[in-house]
Amino acid sequence: MQSDKKLIQQMKNGNQDALRILYLRHKDFLLTLANALLHDMSLAEDVLHDVFVNFTRNIGDFHLTSSLKSYLATCVANRARSQLRKQKIHAVSTDFQVEPQASPSHCPIESQEIADRLRMHLSALPDEQREVVVLRVKAGLKFKDIARIQQTSIPTVQGRYRYGIDKLRSLLNGELEK
Repeated sequence: MQSDKKLIQQMKNGNQDALRILYLRHKDFLLTLANALLHDMSLAEDVLHDVFVNFTRNIGDFHLTSSLKSYLATCVANRARSQLRKQKIHAVSTDFQVEPQASPSHCPIESQEIADRLRMHLSALPDEQREVVVLRVKAGLKFKDIARIQQTSIPTVQGRYRYGIDKLRSLLNGELEK
């Protein structure tokens, strides 16, 4: 398997197949991330395509300094944020998958109800906290990558994550006490 750096160099030399390989390598992760931030698959696909079009247009001046996956995730998050501002969408949720547990009493309906409650409570978080939680939990990004995306410090991102998780816990525990 060719490295991203080699494929980028091939793109700079006019190899269209290199772009296809990079797109196929990263599209699932980036589409999942965009959909988690926008909660709209159609918009997520538009964001993904816009990111790759801009990436291709600017390939001549592009210099990879970290991982391509992290760079593209930053582009997707920024484009999604712009899309949300543009359309003034404030009630954004994410699509967390609740994995079935290996217990005989497991009920898929309960898992869906938990996922729905989690989505609802996630949408109640402030935008910065919600974005950090989604990027960390759903996209699996490191705090340093999220800090770069949000253009803030790592301790700030860690605080937003901690406050977001604490708020989700308290909201979910409040439901359990009812």
